[in-house]
Amino acid sequence: MANGPTVGVTWWGHSTVTVVDSGVRVLTDPVLTAGVAHLRRRRGPIPAAAARDADVVVVSHLHSDHLHVRSLAMLDPATPVVVPRGTRAAVPGMIRLRGRDIREVGVGDVIEIGGVEIRAVPARHDGRRHPLARHALEPLGFVVTGSARTYFAGDTDLFPGMAEAVGDCDLALLPVGGWGPGLGEGHMDADRAAVAAGVLRARHAVPVHFGTFWPIGLSGVAPQEFLPPGARFAAAATSAAPDTTTHELVPGQSLSV
Repeated sequence: MANGPTVGVTWWGHSTVTVVDSGVRVLTDPVLTAGVAHLRRRRGPIPAAAARDADVVVVSHLHSDHLHVRSLAMLDPATPVVVPRGTRAAVPGMIRLRGRDIREVGVGDVIEIGGVEIRAVPARHDGRRHPLARHALEPLGFVVTGSARTYFAGDTDLFPGMAEAVGDCDLALLPVGGWGPGLGEGHMDADRAAVAAGVLRARHAVPVHFGTFWPIGLSGVAPQEFLPPGARFAAAATSAAPDTTTHELVPGQSLSV
């Protein structure tokens, strides 16, 4: 990455991030409401109107805290939305987005928007919409390449070949937690996310997917799983990724690197 700020990042909470590179605004996994399903936004405001200003949207997988049709419907209808291949068939609610520019992709596919290239990369995560769903689609991460290389991991655990699939990163947006008491399979905790930052030789890393949503009625359950993962990630990275500068943001905060 060249000296001076070349990439702007705003974390809106959970996995919703605006990445600005080469004048192109990439919005990730937008959830722009006070809640989704049984989850409520426990920290941070509902994302400001600026969160809806995007040149392209990327959606990593089908879970409703990542593929949130109501939030996608709030965006400019002309905005391209990049989703895993098979999404329209697997999610009946996508009919609400009929007529939109929906682009289904798989691992290795590349979308070009303005001066930015967006490449779909593998992820290790549950590819279903919900546990009883018939369709299981390939979950994705995305590498955004313009003046820098930014990796948005979506939801994933560490997986063999991650370094080769993703490549070195100037900036990595890494999930470090969840939305309830326990992560389950297909997620990185703070320690594994720190290992990922080292594996990817990320120059900068921002922890996401923590400290935002929590299930209704469980506000006092497992508080150590809500806010602490961000700080735990930064602490773990000092040994697992010593060449990575970590930046723990609060919802709505921006950063230039």
